[in-house]
Amino acid sequence: MIRILLAEDQSMVRQGLRMMIESDAEMKVSGEACNGREAIALCESHIYDVVVLDIRMPEMDGLEAARIIRARWPQTKVLILTTFNDDQYAVDALRSGASGYMLKEAEPDALIRSIRSCLNGGLSLQEHVAAKVIPRLLEEKKQISVDPSITPRELSIIRLIGEGRSNREIALELGLSIGTVKNHVSQVMDKLELRDRTQLAIYAIRHNVV
Repeated sequence: MIRILLAEDQSMVRQGLRMMIESDAEMKVSGEACNGREAIALCESHIYDVVVLDIRMPEMDGLEAARIIRARWPQTKVLILTTFNDDQYAVDALRSGASGYMLKEAEPDALIRSIRSCLNGGLSLQEHVAAKVIPRLLEEKKQISVDPSITPRELSIIRLIGEGRSNREIALELGLSIGTVKNHVSQVMDKLELRDRTQLAIYAIRHNVV
C-alpha cells in the first residue's frame, strides 16, 4: 500500500482529493494536515511514501514544508498540488525538492500517475507547466552546487546524463569505454544516494549542472 500524506487547508477540497487518490486500490491517504507545520509534525511520527502539499496554507506554506520534509526524510517524495499556474512557483517547488508540480484542475488519472511517477523517482510536470518551467531552470543558471565528493570526471558524466545522453554517447564524448562509464554512474549514484538515472538527471537540473 502506498502511504500518502495530504496537506490542504480547505476541508472540502481535501476530502475530494482523498477520494480521487483512494480511487486507486493501491493508494491510501493515511494522514491529513491543514498546513505545512501539521504535515511536518505528522512526518515526525509516521512514515509516508508521498506527501501531497498545497502551496498556499496558513502558518507554513507548501514550499517551506517541502524543503523541510525533503531535508529530514529524503526517502519521502513530495508532490505540489495547487491552483496556481505560475512558473515561478513551479521553479521554486522543484528547487525545494518536490518531484512534481500539478494543478488541481488535472484529471484524477493524471494525479494518480503523478504520485506514481514521484514515487518511482520521476519528475512530474503537466505539459503546459513543463513548457514554461524547463526553460526557466536552464536559463537561471547559478553556481554549481554539487556534493564536494564528486570528481570533475563524475561531474562531466552527471552533466551529460542531465542532457539525456546514453552511456554509449557519454563514452564517445569523454573517450571512455562503456564499462568505465557504467562504473562511474554507479559510483555517483552511490555517493548521492540516488536510485536511478532519472533521479540523477533531476539532480543535475536542480544543482545547475546542465
